[in-house]
Amino acid sequence: MSLIIKPIRAFSDNYIWVLAAASSDLVAVVDPGDARPVLEWLQRSGKHLGAIMITHFHSDHTGGIAGLLEAFPEIPVYGPAREQIAGITHRLSEGDEVELGFLSAAFSVLDVPGHTAGHIAYLGHDVLFCGDTVFAAGCGRVFTGTFEQLANSLLRISRLPPETRLYCAHEYTLDNIGFAKWVEADNPALLQRESEVLAKAEKGIPTVPSTLAIELETNPFLRLTEQTVVAAAQQHMAELSDDPVAVFTALRQWKDREYD
Repeated sequence: MSLIIKPIRAFSDNYIWVLAAASSDLVAVVDPGDARPVLEWLQRSGKHLGAIMITHFHSDHTGGIAGLLEAFPEIPVYGPAREQIAGITHRLSEGDEVELGFLSAAFSVLDVPGHTAGHIAYLGHDVLFCGDTVFAAGCGRVFTGTFEQLANSLLRISRLPPETRLYCAHEYTLDNIGFAKWVEADNPALLQRESEVLAKAEKGIPTVPSTLAIELETNPFLRLTEQTVVAAAQQHMAELSDDPVAVFTALRQWKDREYD
């Protein structure tokens, strides 16, 4: 069965991802921060909800769980074992599997802490549902996790197959490119990406998913060993080593302090 992934927009810039298949009346959703747009999508499509998948506890990712369970009681709700989220029925951590039989799909769970201490991601079918760990051309802030955790999570993601499609949860691409240009103003791949993203934005077309290959060329938080990125970070933190965790910390703090 061929997996179909569609976005549902929520709030000002969130994406709730729908996993569907042409031959199934059931779908799954990832990070439903709001029930209303999901219920409206289901009504329009004639589909029914079969499962919910959660990456972390923030309310813009979990706020729709209760409303969806009112409409579809008894469905499984998958989420991180190390975070307290109301409604979770299957608490997951590294190495666990999510089997969505109604879609003939399966996903491996990765622990990717940093944005939050218990953040997880779902990997399968050449896609990664990465929540707020990595964004197109950027990454999440550090909240309840640590800079070291997030750096290591990003380094781990950078080692996945380059064809992996990254489904993050926010439309932040153009803004992230702005900071990426602070880091690597002369990166030709980044400038080309900016042109393509602007064209999509003008038409209201989502700029995600991206591929890991694109991120490795243009996302400074996945280019922590590139000399141009290291040099840019060293300009903003005295006596900075070229250790990737140190470079990440300098970049993320620079963005927090001066850009965001």
